[in-house]
Amino acid sequence: MISRDRIPATRRWVVKIGSALLTRDGQGLDREMLAPWVEQMVERRKAGCEVVLVSSGAVAEGMARMGWRRRPKTLHELQAAAAVGQMGLVRAYEDCFQCRGYHTAQVLLTRDDLADRPRYLNARSTLRTLLKLGVIPVINENDTVATDELRFGDNDTLAALVANLIEADLLVLLTDQDGLFDQDPRGNPNARLIPETWVDDPQLDQVAGGSVTGLGTGGMVTKVRAARLAARSGTPTIIAPGRGERVLTRIGSGELVGTLLIPFQEPQAARKQWLAGHLQARGRLVLDAGAVRALREQGTSLLAVGVKEIRGRFHRGEVVACMDEAGREVARGLVNYDADESQRIKGKPSSTFESILGYLDDEELIHRDNLVLL
Repeated sequence: MISRDRIPATRRWVVKIGSALLTRDGQGLDREMLAPWVEQMVERRKAGCEVVLVSSGAVAEGMARMGWRRRPKTLHELQAAAAVGQMGLVRAYEDCFQCRGYHTAQVLLTRDDLADRPRYLNARSTLRTLLKLGVIPVINENDTVATDELRFGDNDTLAALVANLIEADLLVLLTDQDGLFDQDPRGNPNARLIPETWVDDPQLDQVAGGSVTGLGTGGMVTKVRAARLAARSGTPTIIAPGRGERVLTRIGSGELVGTLLIPFQEPQAARKQWLAGHLQARGRLVLDAGAVRALREQGTSLLAVGVKEIRGRFHRGEVVACMDEAGREVARGLVNYDADESQRIKGKPSSTFESILGYLDDEELIHRDNLVLL
C-alpha cells in the first residue's frame, strides 16, 4: 500500500488548485500566486513525473471581469462567468508555464464525456498523448455546455475522475486548510491534524465540513468524496495546504504534509476488480496460441495480428472477452475498435490499420492497461 516514503517514486500526478487559493477575495486571479505552484510543477515534470492540473478560478475571474461582487446562483449566469473567466485563467497558466519552457493545453470536460465509453477513451488517449509530448494539461469543467444533470458540480470530483481516467499515482487537492482535522479547527483550538488514514475510515464523514470561502463549491466533504472516487482506481489522495511553503516539492520528497488518504487496494487490483465487474462481455475475440502466450507470459497489449476470429456486436470502449482456440476465456478488456473495424483488421499488423480503415486511433486492439488476465 502507498506510504509517504513511496511518494517520491510516483510518476503521474493530478493536482487540483481551489478558488480560494487562486483569487484575491473575489477580485479575480492572483497571478502572483500562480508562479510558485507552476515552478514546483515544472520541477516535478523535470524529475520525470507527469502532471495534470485541474484548476478552479474561472468563475471568480469572470466575476471580476464583469464587475460582479457576488457569486451568481443561476446556472446560465455561472456558465457566462466561467466562459469569460476561462480566457484569463488559461492565459495566466500559459504565460507562466511558457516562460519556463513548457506548453499547456486547455481540456474542457463534462460528466457525459466520462460516462460515454468512446468519449472516455478518446479523452484518455488525448491526455496520455499530451503527457507523452511533455505538455501540461489544464483541465476544467466545460461549463458553457454542461447542464445540471451532467455537471461534475465541483473540481474536486472532476480531479478524482481525471485520476481514474489516466490511472494517476497520486491525487493532490490543494486547499486553504492544512488538511483534515479530527474536529473543526475554526471552532476548536485543540483540533488535531489527521496525518494519514484509510480513505473509507468512517471518522472522515464526521470531521469533514463545508466550504467557508463563498467562492468555491466544495469543502472537505467534497474532498473526502473525491478521495473515495480516486480510490476506485487505487489512487491515493493528499489534501494539503496550498499556501504552505513549497508544498508540492515537500509532498514529492515524502515529507509529512497535509492528510494522506490511502486506498485499500493497489492500483492493479482496483482496476482488475472494476473490469471484472463488467460481467456481460459485449463480444468475444478468439486468439491464436502466440497471442495467448504473449498476454500470459509477457503482459503485453493485445494486437490485432494475434486475433483469429471476431464474435458478437460491440462498440469501441466496451468490454470483450478474449478466448483461446479451445474456447477458454483467458482475459477481458476494453476494446479500442468496434466489431466491424476489428473484423477488418484481425490478423493484420498495426502498420496496415490506416490503409485498411482510413485512420489509426490505437496500435493495440486492447491496451494492456485496459486488459485483465483471468
